[in-house]
Amino acid sequence: MNVTLDFETYFDSKYSLTKLTTMEYVAHDNFFVQGVGIKIDDEPCEWYGADESEEAINSINWSEATLICHNTMFDGYILTQHYNVKPNYYVDTAAMSRACYPGQSARLKDVAVRLFPDDEALRKGDALVETKGVTELDPELEEALAEYCIQDTELTHLLYKEMKASIIKDEFDLIDLTCRMFCEPKMVADLEQLTAYRDSEIANSKRLIEASGHPREVLSSNKQFSELLESMGITVPVKISPTTGKEIPALGKSDKAFTQLQAMYPQHKALWEGRVAVKSRIKETRAQRFIDATNKHGTISAPLRYYAAHTGRFGGTEKINMQNMPRNSPLRLALGAPDDQLMYVADLSNIEARMLAWLAGEDELIEQFRNGDDIYSNFASKIYKRPINKNDDPVERFIGKTAVLGLGYGMGANKFHATLEAGAMGPPVKMQPQEAGSIVRGYRNAFSGVPLLWKKLEDKLTQTLNPTFNEHWRCLKFNNSSIELPNKLALVYKNLTIDKGSLTYETRKQETTWGGKITENVVQALSRIIITDGMLRIARDETLKGNIVLTVHDEIIFLGPNKEPHVTMEKLIAHMCTPPVWAPDLPLHAEGGYDKRYSK
Repeated sequence: MNVTLDFETYFDSKYSLTKLTTMEYVAHDNFFVQGVGIKIDDEPCEWYGADESEEAINSINWSEATLICHNTMFDGYILTQHYNVKPNYYVDTAAMSRACYPGQSARLKDVAVRLFPDDEALRKGDALVETKGVTELDPELEEALAEYCIQDTELTHLLYKEMKASIIKDEFDLIDLTCRMFCEPKMVADLEQLTAYRDSEIANSKRLIEASGHPREVLSSNKQFSELLESMGITVPVKISPTTGKEIPALGKSDKAFTQLQAMYPQHKALWEGRVAVKSRIKETRAQRFIDATNKHGTISAPLRYYAAHTGRFGGTEKINMQNMPRNSPLRLALGAPDDQLMYVADLSNIEARMLAWLAGEDELIEQFRNGDDIYSNFASKIYKRPINKNDDPVERFIGKTAVLGLGYGMGANKFHATLEAGAMGPPVKMQPQEAGSIVRGYRNAFSGVPLLWKKLEDKLTQTLNPTFNEHWRCLKFNNSSIELPNKLALVYKNLTIDKGSLTYETRKQETTWGGKITENVVQALSRIIITDGMLRIARDETLKGNIVLTVHDEIIFLGPNKEPHVTMEKLIAHMCTPPVWAPDLPLHAEGGYDKRYSK
């Protein structure tokens, strides 16, 4: 049984989803349901007002129901947290749209126009604005809201029917899993630790500001801070504003000129630290958001956006980016398992480097992966023409690692040199530009199949400009300005053209692409499928007796039993290391561990 559903809830100028996360919004004292539109299978949608909603919800046999919404994380979260209802299966038409039309808007309004461009009757209404701040709906206003809700619910149902043939069962299962991680939270948040972390950041910020010798308002204002620097005889660096095109002070934490200024005047270290402290409250803010996201049961949802990137990777959402928690950070350590469970973390090793080697036909490198060799030391040994190992040659091995991980997508000598010096992938490393150039050439000579892959993929994508071109290569299919993947979804290069010899396409802006970039897209998309295939095998394995609660890049986080944890860990690793049918000879490796906390 399919249940297409859309909740209408109270909101006002201060209490809305533009100001609050879904978790905060639903838990707020102001939250209440004004009504709900419910459509069972293909029957007409029915509206149930505030007094009827709960009875209507409870009359449905949710153990057999597939919930269909547009942005199911919102409506599904209301069902589980407000009504204590858990559907059998979750479907999200916004997620479906992101998969079918990557890089394009997934808003209900925009998807309707995209799928039904010639039918003006199939459009999202705008009556919702009339209910802003209204706590009691009069009959006329409720009727207008009901019409609006019914229109959205029917439209959502049509979007589902229109797109469902384009999405395979595995991807539907991933949408369900993503919604479940959010709507049915199982991770436990340590509020005491989060509060202590937040308070320590507040105290540290206060200490740095006081040590600067200047008030907060001076440090936080570009104008006043610039005037202070000028009074000290320091020339204020400037940059061009991307919005106004005018010169503005370059005093942001990430401004290179500000970093150089700090290096020029180290005697004013306290001043620079005070400026950074007053302008950057991200740690304090993130800790507070984790606190606010924890529900009354002590659990915290994992807000992930399915198919957030062009390549299908997950992204962060709800102002809590769980894809961006440094290893062993207080935020990670505050996430844990219930008393009777453990938190298992399994991590695929070098998945992109392995995928690149497989796709490029680099048999020697593939064999090194298969044998468990230290590929970073191996390549560093070629660079320095002597044996390199992890213990005795950490800097040389790190350079080898940066080369293997960074040069596979066409990075040139200048960028490689700058990457090492800036410490973008680890500790900063100084070297001469000519040495960086020699390493780049050495990489391309050692793994000659990689540059050939760049050219092959660029040539094939260029040929898709011919509407009759349709070709399979390895596990990919090239046609219609796109590269179809083994999961039947595609890397879509919308409005692909050749402009002055360069391939360009549209996302939310005009993009330029080339062989190395196309290779990166393909490798990341295929690597994503490897990871999500592993997730699905784990989720479907009833012997594991647990739940996937989060995925972070190449990691899968699983809550499972605290008995015989080594057995659970072995099963997780086995599922992650199973190669796909389209790449049976791809050597995979995973490692992991378990603890009461997300400590990896």
